[in-house]
Amino acid sequence: MKTLLILVGKTANKHFVAGINDYVERIGHYMPFELVTIPELKNTKALTEELQKEREGELILKLLQPTDTVVLLDEHGAEMRSTEFASWLQKKQQTARRLIFVIGGPYGFSPALYQRANEKVSLSRMTFSHQMVRLIFTEQIYRACTIIKGEPYHHE
Repeated sequence: MKTLLILVGKTANKHFVAGINDYVERIGHYMPFELVTIPELKNTKALTEELQKEREGELILKLLQPTDTVVLLDEHGAEMRSTEFASWLQKKQQTARRLIFVIGGPYGFSPALYQRANEKVSLSRMTFSHQMVRLIFTEQIYRACTIIKGEPYHHE
């Protein structure tokens, strides 16, 4: 199974970039994993929030294949403990050809993207910046990989 994490816009903070790159490299030892960054829209001041979500959604939808399992990182998604997420990921590895996680832009997702999504996952009831979510989520994927392999990274 190939796993992709689609992001809207570049990660601005160099410390987050370093951490994300570190976890992406680590994840690569466990499974095929790739970050895909959608360029930020130009002239967003002239766009309403809805139009911005719609345009970002169109760019993301172009990357998806009909058989993809698409999971949005969304505040209204299912919340899981790290061990539950690891079990969930292990099941997906057995059933999905391509597992696509999407972290949207600052205003969330378009209705078309919500419609296309198979599931939604929430990292927390707390709100994090979209930049920070990238680091936290790549760490959680790495943590899940180590849990699946029974390695000592995660402690109960």
